[in-house]
Amino acid sequence: MLPSDLLLNRHRGEALEPKRLAIDEHSRTIATDLITLFQQHVGQTQGDLERQLRELEGETTDFKVKRGLAHLLKSEAFSTFEIVSPIEPSLLRDRVFALSAQAAPLPQTATATLSTVAQQLSTELEREVLLEQVRTGLYADLQENRILTQFEPPTAEALLHRYNLSQVQGIFYKASNITITAHRNDPGEYKLLFRYLKLFGLMAYIEGDADHGFTITIDGPASLFGNSTRYGTDIAKLIPALLHVTKWSLKADLRVKDSYGDRIQTRHFTLDSDCGLVSHYPPGKPYDSMVEAAFAERWASTKTEWKLEREVDLIPIPGSVMIPDFRLVHPDGRVVLLEIVGYWRPEYLRKKFSQVRQSERDDLVLAISERLNLEKAGVKVGDTPAKIVWFKEKLQPKAVLAVLDGEA
Repeated sequence: MLPSDLLLNRHRGEALEPKRLAIDEHSRTIATDLITLFQQHVGQTQGDLERQLRELEGETTDFKVKRGLAHLLKSEAFSTFEIVSPIEPSLLRDRVFALSAQAAPLPQTATATLSTVAQQLSTELEREVLLEQVRTGLYADLQENRILTQFEPPTAEALLHRYNLSQVQGIFYKASNITITAHRNDPGEYKLLFRYLKLFGLMAYIEGDADHGFTITIDGPASLFGNSTRYGTDIAKLIPALLHVTKWSLKADLRVKDSYGDRIQTRHFTLDSDCGLVSHYPPGKPYDSMVEAAFAERWASTKTEWKLEREVDLIPIPGSVMIPDFRLVHPDGRVVLLEIVGYWRPEYLRKKFSQVRQSERDDLVLAISERLNLEKAGVKVGDTPAKIVWFKEKLQPKAVLAVLDGEA
């Protein structure tokens, strides 16, 4: 996403609107020039790349647009910047500084010092270390000296879509509350949306059901509990997931500074499924944790008639929706839901066990990590109707099957 200083928006009455780029020939040309520049700088330093980017910006009035597009290209989604040095730079500095302290630090002695360090390291490491390697590696860990080792170029159009989405995402850095209405859609779309709500740890109140739609109210980072940049970023991350829902609408209240920067004003923002934004999130279902992913992989190689299905059921509970991690289906018609509880934060544990109690489902199995401090979180396992499976680092299918077989 874009940092606040690269966000562009305009006021229309009490509404705030992010500025988007038209997907036209002019914009494609700008995007293509930037992508080409990155491709040409693979193997060169980030400092060299930054200097060329500044030259490309020139004195044009759209320098913020170019800078924003370049910021996205520098992200991990496209670029890999690495420290390239045969020896740890901090070790090189220790050696060079220690040796330099023994003599006057004159410019004419610098080459001799570096040469001595190269000879010492060659002896210690039993391989040749060249003077030039010491010279270039000395500050190789500075950001400007990191090397662009890989670049996965997007298409110009894909970059422009990512830019427009990032401008909209930036609106939510200052949101005080957000209301999303997810109209009647395919149940799978709801599940994906709720999964991302859960994944980003957003504080949401949910009303409705899969047959009629859901209203989701989210506290924003600028709400009464105080501003939080990280939480605002987590809300912004939800928007690409929302774009996978067919029919929805959103409204948000924003707390922004006036043009003089000395007074906070309330502005409004609306968005809906006809917005034309394009998501870069895959429509699939990434796992919430390595524990879940590893369990599914182990289950696939387990000989059992029980079929493992990923997040199929929606369980409405007051103010929320519970989506068990897995559903287990037996050919004889038995169905059991499985929820893995491996996250340690006390408020998460209290919320999770409260959901289990409110669901009143006796066909639910809770797999709980033994590493969790349930007592500190004020959670009592016996208060739930669910059956319990304990695990250490890995959840083994045989432990779950033992509980399932006990229900036969």
